[in-house]
Amino acid sequence: MIGGAIAGAIFKQVWKFASGKDDAPQATSDEYGWGEILVASAIQGAIFGVVKAAIDRSAARSIHRATGK
Repeated sequence: MIGGAIAGAIFKQVWKFASGKDDAPQATSDEYGWGEILVASAIQGAIFGVVKAAIDRSAARSIHRATGK
């Protein structure tokens, strides 16, 4: 859950920087076109994947250090 919160916060900042808008488009919103929605989803997915991999890797290294396995 913490990873999701971290990824969400990072995505919000990246989106704000990239688009100049405070909120990312929702898939069901009529305000945005397909392109903007799909780009936002791709960026969000990539950030989530990186954060998840970093957390998983960190946990694995910590367990290895603690147990030697």
